Formats: sequence, C-alpha cells, structure tokens
Amino acid sequence: MLMQRNLTSLVGNMRWISSLRVQLLVEILLGVVIPLAARYGLHTNYDQHPSAPASLVLSLVSVVSAMLLSRRIGGFPGARTFIYVLPTFSISFGLAIVTALVLRLDYNRTVLITSFTLSVAGAYALAYLSARGAVRRFHVVPGGRTSTLYDVDGAEWLPLAEPVVPAGRGVMIVADLHHDLESEWERMLARAAIGGIPIYHVKQIRELLTGRVQIEHLSENSFGSLLPNLAYRKVKRLIDLCGCALVLPFLMIAMALIAICIRLDSPGPVFFRQQRMGYRGRPFTMIKFRSMTVRPVLPKEDARVDAITQADDDRITRVGRFLRRTRLDELPQILNIMAGEMSWIGPRPEAMDLSIWYEAEIPFYSYRHIVRPGITGWAQVNQGHVADLAEINMKLQYDFFYVKNFSAWLDVLITMRTVVVMLNGFGSK
Repeated sequence: MLMQRNLTSLVGNMRWISSLRVQLLVEILLGVVIPLAARYGLHTNYDQHPSAPASLVLSLVSVVSAMLLSRRIGGFPGARTFIYVLPTFSISFGLAIVTALVLRLDYNRTVLITSFTLSVAGAYALAYLSARGAVRRFHVVPGGRTSTLYDVDGAEWLPLAEPVVPAGRGVMIVADLHHDLESEWERMLARAAIGGIPIYHVKQIRELLTGRVQIEHLSENSFGSLLPNLAYRKVKRLIDLCGCALVLPFLMIAMALIAICIRLDSPGPVFFRQQRMGYRGRPFTMIKFRSMTVRPVLPKEDARVDAITQADDDRITRVGRFLRRTRLDELPQILNIMAGEMSWIGPRPEAMDLSIWYEAEIPFYSYRHIVRPGITGWAQVNQGHVADLAEINMKLQYDFFYVKNFSAWLDVLITMRTVVVMLNGFGSK
C-alpha cells in the first residue's frame, strides 16, 4: 500500500512527461529508431538498402504528425487523449501508406508495422502517465465573477487569501479581469505576469473547461473575436467537396437499401424535405430520409410545436428509430453539401419556425449562421437532441464555441466523436 502511494506521488510530480519535446523524443525512439535499427542495424550504411530511406521518412512523418494531431485534439474540452490515440495514429500511418502507394515508394512493410505498434503502445503509456500527473490547479483571485468557477468540473480551484504570487512550478492564476480589483491584487497580477505565470480571465477558463461560449451582452462580447477562421473556411469547402466525391459511390448502395426499407415499413415518400435556416441566414431546403409517419399540414401556430421531436415520439417509424439512432437518416444531405448549402460539420440547421422563435427569444442566435450548417457538430457530440428553450440556449453556447475555435483540429475531433455517437446512439430521439 505504501509503495502504491509512493508511486502515485512520483507519477503526480512527473509533469514533465506531458512536455511535447519529451513525448516526441520517446515516440521517435520507439516508432522510428528501434524499428529501423531492428531491421537494418545501428551501424549499417542505409544507402545499401533501397527501402531504408522511404521507411525512415514515412515512419518519422507518421509518428510526429500523429503526436501533434493527438495533442491538438486533446486540448479541446472533453477530449481525453487516451481515447484518440489509436484513431489518430491510424489516420497518420494510413495516409503515409497511401502516399507511398501513389508515389510508388520502396518501403519496408515490417518497419512500418513495427513503428505503428510501438508508437501506439508508447502513446498509450504517455497518455496514461500524463493523465495521472495532469491535475490542473488554478489559483483564484477573489472578486467579480470568479465565484462561478467553483461549480465547474475538470480542475482544482485554490482561492487566494492575500495578494501574494503563489510559489511552485506550474502555477496558473484566474481572475475576473473586467472587475475593478484592488490595487494590491493588480500589482500581484502584474508581478506574476512578469514572472511568466499565465493569467487567465474567468470567462476564458470557463470556455476551455466547458466547451461553451456564453453570450450575454453585446458590450461584453466582441464579435471580432468570434469571427471564424476565414482561410480555413475556404479549405473546409474544398474538403467537403472532396469528401462527397470519395464517399458518394459507396453510399449509393446503402442509400438505396435504406430507401427500400422505408417504403416497406410505412406509407409515404422516401425523403423528407423541409425549409431550414442556413448559411448567412438564407433559407434552403434540407433533405433527409423520412423517419416519421406522414403528417397533415398544420396551422402555422402549431407548426413550431410539431417541429420539436420529443422523447419516444409516436410519430417515429420502426425503421426511422434505427435511422435516427445511427444518424443514417442524414445521409441524403450530401446533396446539400454538394450544393454549398451545408457542410459535413457545423451547427445543425433549424426549421424555419423554430429558428424565428429562437431569434426572438435568444440574443445573438442568428450569429450561428456565420458558418455553414452541418450534418454533425460540436453541440451534437456533446449535448445531443434538444427540445426546450433552456437546452437550446446551451446548444447555442456549444455552437459559438465551434465558431470561435473553427479549425481543422476541432473538425477532426468532431468526426471521431461522431463515429462513437453513431455506434451508441447518444442524444437521439
């Protein structure tokens, strides 16, 4: 028991294990040096082995890119690096092999297989040790809205009793920088900043830990800081089109089978079309597989309530329940993506009646239309289906977090989590 406590204490103090340099060094040793040395020897002239140069480059690029991707994904709220080790390394090594096949590079398969196996094992070990030693502790300056931090999980909050810079390694301080702090506390923050200690605003920390951006008052929120990455927006559109071209031939068979099942299960059309609010506030017709029984046209005052799907909704068909749980009912929206109306990833488009209602009730709701709506998104993998105004407000905060952190890294994380959602049916109704 004493040995276990000592080991836990030792691991807890090994914060250096989370350093990027240390992790890259370990991974290069395991995933590059050892496989090459085992195959070609330490003192062998690699020029004598035609497959050695390509094997070296492919394994090195795969290991480094996988580690960088894993760390970038792990920096988002709720993204535990341990879970995404295998997917990120599989993607990196898979792309390396595709590149080698396209360029017809002479490489050694045994070296790459060994590199993949050892680097994945090493990454799991590093993720485990990092998680054991990565207790995020924040020293909190009293005053303002810092009291709201204590109900946020994912960190240890240490209130400061006096304006003295905390001692120790890895110190981080949180303060309400919009609050009128006393001069002694401001001097302490200045000394801490000069000493290289990171100072965080209370709202910034809440965003990092919850994955939501709270929009309260126009004067408190600079939309300039919420503008999406314009350069990535153009690249994302190209990725959307390339993705459609790659998967459409394979999806045609699956979509044809789904269409047959829908027709056999219940009377009515195969597809469901509905006007949704889209990119830049422009309405468009979204298409998906019909998952409910055909309903008569309702009066406008009842359309808003009818548009909200409830738990165990009796309108959902047998086939429709499976399609909704696995999200396969969204597949026809690939046509909306090709038309430029949607993206693979983005805030979900709402029905027109709901969108008009939300805009009237929730400030800044329309700002979510600054990016293309998506088939899946940050809110969907974190929250799932929503039905009331309070849940919609929470969903909006997730959408704003996506806009503010609009990047390829976040899209990769959402893609991986969407696969998990499709398997476990999280948030479906």
